[in-house]
Amino acid sequence: MNIALSGYGKMGREVEKAALARNHTIVAKLDDANDWKVYHQDIQKADVVIDFSQPDVVVDIIKKCFDMHIPVVTGTTGWYHALEELTTLSHQKNGTLFYAPNFSIGVNIFFNINKTLARLMNKVDGYGIRVKETHHIHKLDQPSGTAIRIADDIVQNTDSLTGWVNEKTKEPDKLPVISKRKGEVTGTHKVIYNSDADKIELIHKARNRSGFALGALAAAVFIQNRQGVFTMNDLLNY
Repeated sequence: MNIALSGYGKMGREVEKAALARNHTIVAKLDDANDWKVYHQDIQKADVVIDFSQPDVVVDIIKKCFDMHIPVVTGTTGWYHALEELTTLSHQKNGTLFYAPNFSIGVNIFFNINKTLARLMNKVDGYGIRVKETHHIHKLDQPSGTAIRIADDIVQNTDSLTGWVNEKTKEPDKLPVISKRKGEVTGTHKVIYNSDADKIELIHKARNRSGFALGALAAAVFIQNRQGVFTMNDLLNY
């Protein structure tokens, strides 16, 4: 595949490394709005744009991809308020979008286990629930998109919860999501059910960024010759 990279930070470089190792070609590296003008002809050669940019620019990037009829894969989070608008736009312009808060296969298995555990624990009294996430000090958003997905799935499957908050709380209907930024931690997510009798913990620890890059490449292959909006559930056939 010919790949244009949108956002050439740590994840962009990780995707580049994984792509080149699999004989894909990087036709453009785009790190700001001006790059889209300077490298316009190179971008048009792309079979896909893989985006790991920033929440304040990603919606415009997705729209540009629709206008250029180039499928786009994005791991950027913090823009899901615009998902309905972009879904409608993808239908109008025959665009293709694949989005995920986390492209790790392990994390997406974690998501499904988390939902199943929440449904089981919903039938049991006496357990307090909390979510913890730890990332490197350079991560700007908190909680992480992955933690938000985890929390949303718990809330949707727990009758006693009406929402989540990004802090410790004594409100019984709110799920606490505790964020920590520490050193160069790639990413750790933990779901904890605690009672006087015992504790249940569900944990995922990312050892490095390679799993995210490989998942993004798998998504890029998956959406070739497809139109619409897709997620990891489509890729993994959940």
